[in-house]
Amino acid sequence: MTRGGRRATGGRRREAGGGRLEPRLGRVAGSITPVVPRKKRERRDASRLPMPASPVSLGAMGMESEFTVFLDGQPVKPEDVFKSPTNIVRAPMIHRTGRSYHLPTGGAVYFDTGVIEIATGMIEIDKGCAARAGRSLWENIRYLRTELDEWERRHGHDVELAGFSTHYNVSFTPAHRPRTGHCTVNKLALLLTYILPAPVMLLAANRRSTGVGVRPRGNRVEVTADFTPNASLMIATGTLCVGIIKEVMQWPSYELSELSRYTREMPMIAGVKPVPHSSRKGWSMKYTCYPENPFVQDIDEPMWLTTGGERLPLREIAGRITKFFWPSIQRFSDPFTLRLIGSVMAGRAPSLLELDDRPPEYDSVGRLCEWDDLFPERVLPRSRYERVLGHAINGEKLRIDRDVYTPVGMQGWGHVVFRKDRDKSRHVLSLDYLLDHLDEWDAGAR
Repeated sequence: MTRGGRRATGGRRREAGGGRLEPRLGRVAGSITPVVPRKKRERRDASRLPMPASPVSLGAMGMESEFTVFLDGQPVKPEDVFKSPTNIVRAPMIHRTGRSYHLPTGGAVYFDTGVIEIATGMIEIDKGCAARAGRSLWENIRYLRTELDEWERRHGHDVELAGFSTHYNVSFTPAHRPRTGHCTVNKLALLLTYILPAPVMLLAANRRSTGVGVRPRGNRVEVTADFTPNASLMIATGTLCVGIIKEVMQWPSYELSELSRYTREMPMIAGVKPVPHSSRKGWSMKYTCYPENPFVQDIDEPMWLTTGGERLPLREIAGRITKFFWPSIQRFSDPFTLRLIGSVMAGRAPSLLELDDRPPEYDSVGRLCEWDDLFPERVLPRSRYERVLGHAINGEKLRIDRDVYTPVGMQGWGHVVFRKDRDKSRHVLSLDYLLDHLDEWDAGAR
C-alpha cells in the first residue's frame, strides 16, 4: 500500500507487489506522454466439437489495474454504492465468471473487496504485446470513466477513481524440456523477485510506493506494482517484464544460485531478501527489505552495496539489469517503448521517483490522466486473441462447417460459450480452437 494513500474503508488490507499503488505520470512530466451455461450441459456439448488439449497454446500476457473509489470525496466500497458493475455500465455486458462482466471494449470489470478491478483479455506474446495490452487496459479505463460520468449525472454525486495497483501477467511457458524440481513456477517467481524490482521501480514506482512483488499463479507469473498514471510508462513496465520473464524461463535452473554467475552484469543489492507477499502466495521486495527505503532516495546516488562488491546508484543497478536482458526486451517491444525504456534507464527521460511526491493524476484516473491513443490500430493492429474476444463480446455469429453458432458467454479468459442456432445446444470452445476460424469470423456468418 502506498504510504498515505487513500483506500476504501472496511476492505481487507491489500498491497500491490508488496506495496500500494502509485501516482500517475500522465502528462505530469511533460515529455512522456446471457448467462453462463450450466456446467453439466457444457461438458456434454463441448465434446461435439474438437478442442485443443491446451486452452492457450500461444504464450500470453495481460494487465489488470485496481482502483479505490471516492464518492463526494469520501472513500467507499464500490459494492456498497453500485452493488454490481451492471448498475454502472448502461450497455448489455456478457457475464464472464462469478461477479465479473466483459465491458463492450473487451476488458473485464468486477468489484474485488473494496476496489474496482479492470483486466485485459489475453494478448499473445509477440512484438508490441505490452503496447497492445496497455492500449486495451486504458481503453477500458476510459470507457468505465465515461459510464461513471453518466452515473454522476443521473445520481447527483461525484465519483473519482484513485489508482491502487497494476499487475502484469505472463504465462508460464518454459522451454520444451522435462519439468524438474529446479524449474517450477514457484521457483521462477522467487528468482524474479530478486531480478525485477530495481528496473520496475525506475519505470513504475513513485515516492510513496512500498514494494514490487511476484506471485506464482499456476500457469502464469504475476508481477505486482503500484498503478502508474502514465500509459507510456505502464506499457514500458509491461514490456520490460515480458522480456525479462521470457528470457529467465529459458534458464536451465530457477535456483537462486544462478544469480551468482552474473554479479557484475546483473548486480543485486547486498543482503536484501524478499518477504512473503501480503496477498495470496508469492514474494515481495518491500521497502523494509532494504537498508534504506529505495523509493525516497536519490536514484543517482551511489549508495547501494551490491553482491559484486560495487557501490552503485539505483539507476545504474536497474540499467545494468535492463542491458543484460536487452535482446529479449527488444524482441518483444515496439520501437517507441524501447526508446522510452532506454531513456529512463539512462536519465534522458524522467522517472516518477525523480518527482518530489506522487503526482495528483493518481487520484483522478480517467480525468487527470487518460488514454491518448498512443498506438492507433493502423500502427499496431489488434492481436488475434483480441479479435476473437471482440467477436465473442459483440455476440457475432460464427459459421463452423454447416452450422452457425452464437456466442452467449465466457468461461474465464480462455473459453467462449456458444449456442448452436440449429438445435440451441451449448458448446464451450477454447480461444486457440477459435483462432483456426478467425478468418471466417472476420468475414461474418452468411
